[in-house]
Amino acid sequence: MRSTVLIALVWFAATGCATGAPVGGRQFYVERYEPFSRPAESREIPPASSDEATPLAITSGSRESAVATARGLVGRTKLVVNGKRYGDDCTGLVRAVFEPLGVDLLTEAAPGDNGVTAMWRFAARHGRIFEGGRPLPGDLVFFKETYDLNRDGHTNDGLTHVGLVEDVEADGTVSVIHRVARGVVRYRMNLANPTQLRTEDGRRLNDWLRTEAPGSKPRLTAELFAGYATLLPVESHGARKPTRVCTGPC
Repeated sequence: MRSTVLIALVWFAATGCATGAPVGGRQFYVERYEPFSRPAESREIPPASSDEATPLAITSGSRESAVATARGLVGRTKLVVNGKRYGDDCTGLVRAVFEPLGVDLLTEAAPGDNGVTAMWRFAARHGRIFEGGRPLPGDLVFFKETYDLNRDGHTNDGLTHVGLVEDVEADGTVSVIHRVARGVVRYRMNLANPTQLRTEDGRRLNDWLRTEAPGSKPRLTAELFAGYATLLPVESHGARKPTRVCTGPC
């Protein structure tokens, strides 16, 4: 019962993930996320590993299934999978992808967590959180400080957005499927060029993720990257050894 109540509280705190806003009259679109309730204090990103990690028991083919579900939702504004309606926000999309696999990403929530932070804790408890290297399709990707959650003018809001890795190009540019204000979309992210929007020949490397606000410049996806998380089985893709996230002084 206590777990059910806690999960419900996290859900209400995290729903209503995004409202979009054009920036300064410029011709690009970024996202501003508006949960129903805002924390009064700053947030820190939880540790990226757990001393009691418990890998998930998931059937073969789940990684491909997760990516297929996410791709099927691109362009949608309402999140419905297998007849179930999910919240129209970033966490709702990821839940809609993982719940059909028998995975509830909110079960490791701590009091006061937003939905994204709860999912980070779940990944630390049941999978691997890493930065650098090449993620696999079906991995989660977390972002921090995508907006001023507590509206205090400081970058102290911690984890605020989550999406799913769809694919990785030869140059390392990652296609991320996630839910923003206008619906489920694909954004691009290139960690090797975090402040570059496009290449010289016009190919997009990163998309805008944080809106412009007083005292805050718009930010690209790679600038706000917090970490990847592997939860699903690594099968035909081959194994890789991820680099551990450094959440403090390195």
